[in-house]
Amino acid sequence: MIIDRIENAPQYHTVHAAFERAFDYIHQINIDSIAAGRYEIDGGNMYALVQQYNTKLKEQGFWEAHRRYIDLQYVVQGSEGMGYANIHHLRQGEYDESKDFLPLFGEGDLVTLHSGSFVLLLPEDAHMPGMAIGSPASVKKIVIKIAVE
Repeated sequence: MIIDRIENAPQYHTVHAAFERAFDYIHQINIDSIAAGRYEIDGGNMYALVQQYNTKLKEQGFWEAHRRYIDLQYVVQGSEGMGYANIHHLRQGEYDESKDFLPLFGEGDLVTLHSGSFVLLLPEDAHMPGMAIGSPASVKKIVIKIAVE
């Protein structure tokens, strides 16, 4: 898991061959006016999910991880809590290959992501996104799914 501010994105371009392209996508779109939905970047290798939602209370959250994709989650507006744990510290459920979704169970840590922050989540990074900081509030986020390859 990597957490940083979007202005520091160039520091991570060499970590994975596709990171530079993913960050370039964020810089090239009009993040304030882009509508919620799915946007193709490189077919099945990379796509963006623009999300707008209200954060939820921790008891409504769930742990997840992915095997085929790395998540680049960028908070455009608002703030949210992001649960984090290494998948080896949680009990694993049954992986759903069609959704690239691994449910996990247990406890982890919570970090706060503010507007302008991003997080990179690798396959071993269990996460619980969309958690309220205090009470539920509106968040706009771009999630770029990057094939692990």
